[in-house]
Amino acid sequence: MACFLVPVAEAVVMTVITKAAESKETEPAALKVETGNGSFEMLSKIPFSRKLKWLTNMLWGGSVLLAFEHVWHGEVVPWFPFLTAASDPVEASVMLSEMATVGVSMAVLVTAVWGVMLLVTNAMEKKALKAQPEPN
Repeated sequence: MACFLVPVAEAVVMTVITKAAESKETEPAALKVETGNGSFEMLSKIPFSRKLKWLTNMLWGGSVLLAFEHVWHGEVVPWFPFLTAASDPVEASVMLSEMATVGVSMAVLVTAVWGVMLLVTNAMEKKALKAQPEPN
C-alpha cells in the first residue's frame, strides 16, 4: 500500500546528509595497491560521502521500483489522496500498520546490506594499506 514511503523518507534524509558530508570532505588519502603482476598502482581511499551515496542510491532505486509496483496495482493514483488506502479509515489503519512493519523492515534491511558493504570495503582498504611498502 504505502510501504515504499519509509525507504523514501530515509533516502531523503540520507541525501541531505550525503550532501553535507561532501561539502566537508577534503582530499582523500592515497593508497599504493599491488596489481598482482609485481607492479603497483596508486589509488585513493574511498571517501565516506561516496559510501553514503551508495546507500542513497540503493534506497532511491528500491523505492522507485516499489512505487512503480504500487502504481501498477492501482494502490497509488494520480489524484488526491494519491494512496487509495488513505480514503477509507479502516484501510488507512492497515496502511499505517504495513508502513510500520514492512516499510521499516525494508529500510533496515537495505541499511544493513549497506553496512556489510562498508565492512567489506573497509577490510579491503585495510588490506591495501598493510600491503603498502614503507617509504625509505
